[in-house]
Amino acid sequence: MDPLAALLDGVRARSAAFCQAILEPPWSLRISDGAPLALATTLRGHAWIMSGGNEPVLMRTGDVAIVKGPNPYTISDDPATAPEIIVHPGNRLTTMDGIDVTDRLRLGPRTTGRSPDGSAIVASGTYQVSGDVSERLLNALPEVVFVPRSGKQSPIMELLAQEVDGEGPGQQVVLDRLLDLALLATLRAWFARPEAQAPGWYRAQSDPLIGPALRLIHDDPARPWTVASLAEKVGASRAAFARRFTTLVGEPPMAYLTGWRMTLAADLLRSSDTTIDSVARDVGYANAFALSVAFKRVRGVSPSRHRTGR
Repeated sequence: MDPLAALLDGVRARSAAFCQAILEPPWSLRISDGAPLALATTLRGHAWIMSGGNEPVLMRTGDVAIVKGPNPYTISDDPATAPEIIVHPGNRLTTMDGIDVTDRLRLGPRTTGRSPDGSAIVASGTYQVSGDVSERLLNALPEVVFVPRSGKQSPIMELLAQEVDGEGPGQQVVLDRLLDLALLATLRAWFARPEAQAPGWYRAQSDPLIGPALRLIHDDPARPWTVASLAEKVGASRAAFARRFTTLVGEPPMAYLTGWRMTLAADLLRSSDTTIDSVARDVGYANAFALSVAFKRVRGVSPSRHRTGR
């Protein structure tokens, strides 16, 4: 498993809130659903995305954007148009003064708007992700990831648009999986762009020496890896491997391995009742004491305090 796959493994759509809004200018939606990650595309017309204090981003037909939450952001026909509708969790819609208009604006199972003939259609899906593994991916992204249609070599968003109004067997599962594929395709297209400034672990995946080493670490983090054993596996000398890994990834091999183990341990501690001793063995430490020493050195707290959220 490569590093991106390892991070995305914890970022999966499960009963994803996927919908499309059919709109006619002037229009402006304030997105306040609290989702850590959202994926949006314009199926017709255009839309502006305004997130925080960043410059507005223009999405034309076929462009795709990933927006980091959980802070609210605005999508509108023009940056100057004031929001008129707030989108809450579960696609509940209210006016700015709190009046619920969800039923009034419902045009279909997952479609909202005042008329099916609006000049703009914006489709979006949200991810309710959590955990330290997912956080590593979120930390590598700007607040708005924008991929123009010309840079998106994937028909996934078109397939999503076709499925959004369906009510056939397994419809939700189909939408979840398509949304996962759309996220992966968009991230790959984004990281391939020069302005993305992709993190070292992503760029290094294509290297003939360091790419295989990263996959070894992610496939089997509990193995007692050393610089020498990783170098031997990829057919390089210890010194040359360590130097190249540090240059491409941005940190030495053992520091990267330790960071990944601590990330996995942090998620295991919060997401299960597994004993600390068992977690330690799952991520490559002999016992709870050894994990505690490493965890406190890297995270600043003991595993037990991390588990209780203190």
